[in-house]
Amino acid sequence: MATRQKLILSGLYLSKYDLLGVKKLGFDSFVEAFNVIGYALGSRAASIKNYRDEFDPLIPTNPRKGWHRRPIRDHILATFEEYNGLDFDSFTGLVESFFGFDENARSRIVPPEQQDEGPSSFAQRLITGLAAEQYFESVHADLPEFKDYLAENTTRFGCGYDFRLRKDPSQEDFLAVEVKGLKEQTGSLLMTPKEHDVALAMKERFFLFVVRNFRETPSHEVFQNPLYCDLRFRRIERVTVQVSWLTTV
Repeated sequence: MATRQKLILSGLYLSKYDLLGVKKLGFDSFVEAFNVIGYALGSRAASIKNYRDEFDPLIPTNPRKGWHRRPIRDHILATFEEYNGLDFDSFTGLVESFFGFDENARSRIVPPEQQDEGPSSFAQRLITGLAAEQYFESVHADLPEFKDYLAENTTRFGCGYDFRLRKDPSQEDFLAVEVKGLKEQTGSLLMTPKEHDVALAMKERFFLFVVRNFRETPSHEVFQNPLYCDLRFRRIERVTVQVSWLTTV
């Protein structure tokens, strides 16, 4: 499905289910939902809000009038007619699927220690993952630390960082950027053992890029060589038990 259609359907979902839909996805407010979904889809918060407002005149059960003073655009009406019949759970699952989330396959994509986080886990994973990464991609070219660098997304490679930056693709040396997202202005950040090892080895060439305050207005802070700056990390050890069933055939 094209990104534009995902944006449109996210707007329809938030218009149709209003605050019930916001809470179901794990967000505290429309503003947070606009910020996170907008960035996670590589767009802007305003895009999600605008699409929601376009559908409002077609949804008599929500309290907003939306863009009621102009004719409904054909593609908005077509989307409404095609998807309005979806029930709440099915529509929620459709929106979550835009970001690679599948409730039926949750155990394959969510670490065991996160599987009991409750209804906010979907929103939290977007904030700490996709939304923060897309935010970085949208702003990195304008940051003095990364001026004239080209960014390669390495999130799927398990490198211990999210982006590899070079001025010239043929260069061997590169900068590594690990992106973290926070719901609030402040919060705790977790580095995995691999991320910590890479940061320890790369030192000045490793950057921690933190996106703050998705709840209201996202902003960012850059920490170069994070293990040797003002940040103070403490080691945490956790023992988990994983259960499986084995048979012989």
